[in-house]
Amino acid sequence: SRYYREVLPGEIVKISRYDVQTLDVVPRPEGDPSAFCIFEYVYFARPDSIFEGQMVYSVRRRCGQQLAIEAPVEADLVSTVPESATPAALGYAQKCGLPYVEVLCKNRYVGRTFIQPNMRLRQLGVAKKFGVLSDNFKGKRVVIIDDSIVRGNTISPIIKLLRESGAKEVHIRVASPPIRFPCYMGINIPTKEELIANRPEFHDLANYIGADSVVYLSVEGLVSSVQESIKARQENENSLKTQKSRIGKIGHCTACLTGEYPVELEW
Repeated sequence: SRYYREVLPGEIVKISRYDVQTLDVVPRPEGDPSAFCIFEYVYFARPDSIFEGQMVYSVRRRCGQQLAIEAPVEADLVSTVPESATPAALGYAQKCGLPYVEVLCKNRYVGRTFIQPNMRLRQLGVAKKFGVLSDNFKGKRVVIIDDSIVRGNTISPIIKLLRESGAKEVHIRVASPPIRFPCYMGINIPTKEELIANRPEFHDLANYIGADSVVYLSVEGLVSSVQESIKARQENENSLKTQKSRIGKIGHCTACLTGEYPVELEW
């Protein structure tokens, strides 16, 4: 198989053995920007996916670079929890001029922790899920890049594991803003009460999860990382008018981060 092109928002496509036909494009209300889910870029999508003409991996690396601008820290090395935040960690390390070093390796024989029925089992699952590459970080100050912290249960035992294995300091940097609001567009985000960003512990999150510091990427930083190359491509397009009418205004749904929903909610 090979990449052909993206299906446009509202487009109905017929694929046959002969060709790919556009049957119709459902128009968006005039002047209404698109509202592509920004969390696809942060977490859900495979890194080799292409959305809006850009590869998800490249966007995640830019998020890491932006995070390094917003939240640098005195440290010896940058690493990640394998492996969804690796592109962001590489971007952060590159921008800070620090080495990217693996501190954990995945135990391939253990199942997914998020499907464990309760918090205690999830935490036990995390401890079994990773092996520690202690020679790589003993006595050193470590920056761990994560793609998101939703409940705070998963990162805590990992920090404990690193400290017990000899890390001098553990700083957490999150390559997305805190999730604060439910998604009504189809993503099963935990309840408001379960989200760490809405709990009292969030005000002293570093102490709560056992880190030396915790900083999240800003909403503005995420949006600019996602939209940077889309804007550049539109500006470089020879026929800008055609391009704009094809893509429409650039827009992304940030409702889970900001509470600003792209459609009016009706109860």
